[in-house]
Amino acid sequence: MTTRLPLVIVLTLVFAAFAHAQTTATASPSPSPSPKPAMSRAQSQRMIIATEKKFWEAWKNKDMKFFRANLAPEAIMIGDSGVADKKTSVSAMEGTPCEVTTYELSDLKVTFLNSSTAILTYKSTQDATCGGEKVPPLVWSSSTYVMKGGRWYAASHQETPAK
Repeated sequence: MTTRLPLVIVLTLVFAAFAHAQTTATASPSPSPSPKPAMSRAQSQRMIIATEKKFWEAWKNKDMKFFRANLAPEAIMIGDSGVADKKTSVSAMEGTPCEVTTYELSDLKVTFLNSSTAILTYKSTQDATCGGEKVPPLVWSSSTYVMKGGRWYAASHQETPAK
């Protein structure tokens, strides 16, 4: 019996080690750091409105760098002279600079179409001239924003003179 006791202990240890190895092998790997949570709708809404206001400041300050950095590559602008892509729109703003005395945005509303697309609608009053011509003092505007790489970009903008 004394010769069997060491054998039983050794076999018990071998089986225990084998069982432990199987448990470790089947356990799920340690989780990688979880991705940064997406922006909440409230955060996105604040970001979109803040970006739109910065577009207006950039227009007033003739800051085309801001437009290039914050318009989506596929952006389209719709105005009284038609539809233009990003490059054409920015070039037109550079070629016909505007003198903006004042502007004010009101009635801002963000409508989410899905988690990565939103439409901002609002009313704006402005005292500005572009190319020597007075711009309509009151317009209804809409801007479409798209989320790319965790950031909101303006993909479209249009204005309609208010009556």
